[in-house]
Amino acid sequence: MSSPAKLVVFASGEGSLFQHLLDSSADAGFQIVGLIASRETAPVAERARKAGVRVFGPAEDIGSVLDNLNPGLIVLAGYLKKIPQDVVLRYSGKIINTHPSLLPRFGGQGMYGLRVHKAVLEAGEVESGCTVHLVTENYDEGRILEQVRLQVKEGISAEDLQAEIKELEKSALLNVIQQMISE
Repeated sequence: MSSPAKLVVFASGEGSLFQHLLDSSADAGFQIVGLIASRETAPVAERARKAGVRVFGPAEDIGSVLDNLNPGLIVLAGYLKKIPQDVVLRYSGKIINTHPSLLPRFGGQGMYGLRVHKAVLEAGEVESGCTVHLVTENYDEGRILEQVRLQVKEGISAEDLQAEIKELEKSALLNVIQQMISE
């Protein structure tokens, strides 16, 4: 029996995507060997510590941390900082991100969280969803690996749209991870 693929997750907030990956990891054939949190006090960091996952903060040298952990895949799950270019180049094709819109619409610097959903509603979109893509030097411009679409309900709030899309992101992200670790 082969050992599970090693993943490092980057996250910034509450950590619902991180928790989903953690809960799914054994059955899905991977192990989360580290969390890089944009803030050491972020709720996601506490989730990781409780699960016994090593947590690294913003003061760490990300390149050195990754070299030591030697992940097969790096997953951005609500990470709000830009990944250093040398890391993106060194791990090219092995860093994926989930974004709460149908890229290329509503992507780019500053487009995250509730901002995305408010922009979707303000634009009068009838469809939204999520995108899992490869990470490149530019925000949200990497090759799209999977998109899941959702009809925008008339009169829905940005908060409710965000909650619906978060659920889509969980399954889309897990699907792409499983595809990538089986290649």
